Amino acid sequence: MDLTINNRINHQTAFKNGSQSQKQGSENPITRKGEAAKLVLATFGTGIGFGAKALFDLLDGDFIVDTFIESGEKIANKNFKNTKGPKKVIVKIGAILGLAGLFVGGLASLYTILSAPKISYESKVKTFEKTKEFDAYIKTNEIEKNLYEQINNKAKEASKEEKEELKNQYLLLKKAKNNTPDIQ
Repeated sequence: MDLTINNRINHQTAFKNGSQSQKQGSENPITRKGEAAKLVLATFGTGIGFGAKALFDLLDGDFIVDTFIESGEKIANKNFKNTKGPKKVIVKIGAILGLAGLFVGGLASLYTILSAPKISYESKVKTFEKTKEFDAYIKTNEIEKNLYEQINNKAKEASKEEKEELKNQYLLLKKAKNNTPDIQ
C-alpha cells in the first residue's frame, strides 16, 4: 500500500514539474533582481576604472609611491621573515600590488555604494520597460503560433487552389516573423 501512495506522490510531483516547465516557456524571464545585478556589476566596473585612474593620478607624486613601497615591504618582512633572495622580492611586489588592488577595490566599492539609489531607480525603470517589451513578444508569438496552426489545419482539407493561397499566406506570415526583443 505504501508503494502505491509513493507512486501517486511521485506521479503528482512529476506532473506538476512537467506542467511548470511547459508554462515557463511563456513566462517573462525579466526580473528586477537580475536588472539590479547587471547595474551593480556595471557600476562596480566603472568604479574600478575610476579607482585605477585615481591611483595613477596619485602615483604621479612620489609620496604615494613611497608609501605603497614602504607598506609593501613592512607586510612582506612581517609575514615572510624566513624568505630570502628572489622570493623576498616577489613577496614584496605581491604586497605592493595587493595594496594597490585594495585601494582600487575600496574606491570601486565606495563608488558603487554612493550610486545605490541611482541603481535602484534604473533597475525599476529598465525592468518595467523590458517586461512590457517581452510581454508583447510573448503575446505576438502565441498569435503567430495560432495562425500557423490555422493555416496547417486548413491545408489538410483544402483544394489545390486553396493550398496555393494558403502557401502565399504562409510566406507572408514568415516575412512578418516576430523578432526576439533585445533584452540584454
